[in-house]
Amino acid sequence: MANLSLFDLTGRCALVTGAAMGLGRACATALAAAGARVALVDVNESVGEKAAAALREQGADAFFVRCDVARAEDIRRMTETVVERFGRLDIGVNNAGIGLPEGGSETLDLEAWNRVFALNLTGVFLCAQAQAQQMIRQAPIGGKIINTASMYGLIAGGNVAYNTSKAGVIHLTRSLAAEWGRFNINVNCISPSWVVTPGMANDAPPEVRRQIREVTPMGHVERPRDLYGPVVFLASAASDFVTGHNLIVDGGHTLNTWFKPFTPLERSVPPRVDPAGEIADALIDLEALGLDSGMLRRG
Repeated sequence: MANLSLFDLTGRCALVTGAAMGLGRACATALAAAGARVALVDVNESVGEKAAAALREQGADAFFVRCDVARAEDIRRMTETVVERFGRLDIGVNNAGIGLPEGGSETLDLEAWNRVFALNLTGVFLCAQAQAQQMIRQAPIGGKIINTASMYGLIAGGNVAYNTSKAGVIHLTRSLAAEWGRFNINVNCISPSWVVTPGMANDAPPEVRRQIREVTPMGHVERPRDLYGPVVFLASAASDFVTGHNLIVDGGHTLNTWFKPFTPLERSVPPRVDPAGEIADALIDLEALGLDSGMLRRG
């Protein structure tokens, strides 16, 4: 007899930063589908409100909170707003972050470095800290904190500030997990690969996506929905004895990169997802928000 109660989030209260589009919206969608009440947190108010409204139309208890995670005062107010609405906080997903065009490291501007770290690492720490403080105050004490890192926290594949900030997220996760376990707080992170989000249209044109497919054992570029299972697992009772873990969700991309760089992998059967399927989630986001989908469609 099937019993999925370990993954049931009914009644759990969650917040997701960077939730207006892409990975954050996928995490919010997955948590809501598993039964959680979800606060969608983002600096983009108009898009974030639309994302929250879309979840409410599907029957979820969801609302939007504006917050710039580079500002400690914003984080404090945002956390208070979520707790006022829900009464407690069980799940915090710290996904907000950026990647800036950097050029060579020898000419990287200090302002750009600081901006990336303010959002990708310091912002994650401040959000996790605020969440932990609430989880310690409430009864019963405890909760699940999930940070978004990246496979580029493990390999050197591009921009130095982004890579280094995401490596920091991985070790921050381990450090907080070691410290906060005594409060029954699990702290884990997820490291995705390249993900087809609305913002990826310019970063990964068709030729780049073709190359990604060729070096990814699972044969397709990652989609936001590929995080549904991982985030629900880490947010649920199914992961109660998992903490300090970096869950790599990359279709095997990092398994292959070092051994056969840019050499296409041979396939015996078609991948589960074709090129059209890779972009479906991003197209839904773009079209729902009234944004141009031309670049992705041409891919």
